[in-house]
Amino acid sequence: MSNPTQVALLSVHDRTGIIPLAQHLHAQGFTLYATGGTCAHLSEQGLPVHDVAELTGYPALFGGRVKTLHPAIFGGILADRNDAEHVAQAASHGIAHISVVVVNLYPFEATIARPGTTIAEAIEQIDIGGVSLLRAAAKNYQHVTVLTEPAQYEAFITHGAQEHERRTFAASAFARTAEYDGAIARYLEAGQHPESLPGSLQLTLPLAKALRYGENPQSRAAFYLPRGEALPEQLWGKELSYNNLLDLDATLRLLVRSPRGVTLPIATGAVRTAIVKHTVPCGVAEAATISASVQLALACDPVSAFGGIVAVDAKVDLATAEALAEFFLEIVAAPDFDDDALARLKQKKNLRILRYQPKLPERLRAELRVRTALRGILAEDDDQQAAAETWRVVSERVPTDQEWANLTLAWDVVRHVKSNGIVVVNELATRGVCAGQTNRVSAVRIACVRAAEHARGAACASDGFFPFADGLATAASYGCTAIIAPEGSIRDAEVIASANRHQVSLVFSSRRYFLH
Repeated sequence: MSNPTQVALLSVHDRTGIIPLAQHLHAQGFTLYATGGTCAHLSEQGLPVHDVAELTGYPALFGGRVKTLHPAIFGGILADRNDAEHVAQAASHGIAHISVVVVNLYPFEATIARPGTTIAEAIEQIDIGGVSLLRAAAKNYQHVTVLTEPAQYEAFITHGAQEHERRTFAASAFARTAEYDGAIARYLEAGQHPESLPGSLQLTLPLAKALRYGENPQSRAAFYLPRGEALPEQLWGKELSYNNLLDLDATLRLLVRSPRGVTLPIATGAVRTAIVKHTVPCGVAEAATISASVQLALACDPVSAFGGIVAVDAKVDLATAEALAEFFLEIVAAPDFDDDALARLKQKKNLRILRYQPKLPERLRAELRVRTALRGILAEDDDQQAAAETWRVVSERVPTDQEWANLTLAWDVVRHVKSNGIVVVNELATRGVCAGQTNRVSAVRIACVRAAEHARGAACASDGFFPFADGLATAASYGCTAIIAPEGSIRDAEVIASANRHQVSLVFSSRRYFLH
């Protein structure tokens, strides 16, 4: 066959922007080759395009699983144009040099994210030829331009691709294949060995957005998200910062009702509101209506709520918006807003208003959490596979129905408080929260002082066990009448005896919830 000077190969699942790109390539003198669906799409638009079967001499085989895996394709991509032997071999075998490769992959990630997808359906969306084409073109970037995303087309059309752009495109291609393979590995591994964490950890994520700076203005930062994921929809306000993103994550997690260690004898509030400042809860409340819940949460610690982030798990109405508008807040996040409520909140020009998907808090709780240490990565789950948590009353006095409700909310919140963490709850609202202390007695004292008069008759939760009886005694001295903590101290008997002396209800949980 003849050896055209410029050949472009196109094989795309996402056809966004492919027609203008193909038109540009044709105008630049490229001969266009494409795989089945892409070829038909370009032909329908009047573009002169050839099926890759004209290069390989084979039709698409095995239901389309094999289309491009052939020396005429990969030789045309991988041949080094500066190597005389490569050039001679290509000429002797009639292999055309392919200078542009445009490929985006089968939508594996979108397929497995769809409810009800079977493993057979997922397997069919594992791209083989596309990944191979991307890797081959990226390896030979000195001679080949590889485009993996529609977002890259405009820059290529406008500016072309010199070697440094081709190298950048090549890096994007390898990042995409790593991300793609990681998603496949996680999917195939999921559920196979539920007692184990993944055998490897892939953190190749596409850039979601560049940030002005990180935690401090001198730090560079960017935010990355798995493909197909998106940040909550921003309806109003200035751009989100790194600190906003961290605090928003912490706030949304507080909306999750965790599995109970007991069956409650009393119903808790229908709507939950959470307020966070610097990732620390400063107001969490439950009430029958959203307006009551928000007002109760704001009243928990109005000083700390100033400049905080608020999230609710119900649609915001006008009465709620009026209550929120009385405070300076960084963010208000909700699953939805009434039109008049949204209009009222938009009168606060510096307020960021976010609408999140209702299932997002639960998804956050279910994800594998990662953090760095000693130049490595630690990963942990949220004890989904562990034995169910159990609670048992170990004191002579049993909690009242209202105390059970308060204990439950306190236990939900304390797991999100940096250790040593203490939370005091009364009337289904946090009244005192203390985080990050180096001893538990100080944490109890600070939380109770913050609770002030609300410590009387309150429930108190500790994220770790009481190593001595003094922590419980301190809570009782401020008026707390029900306490929940993990069991496991060698002095548990002393702590129980102290509870009985102070006529306090003491509940032990089978789990602890350190947060560092």
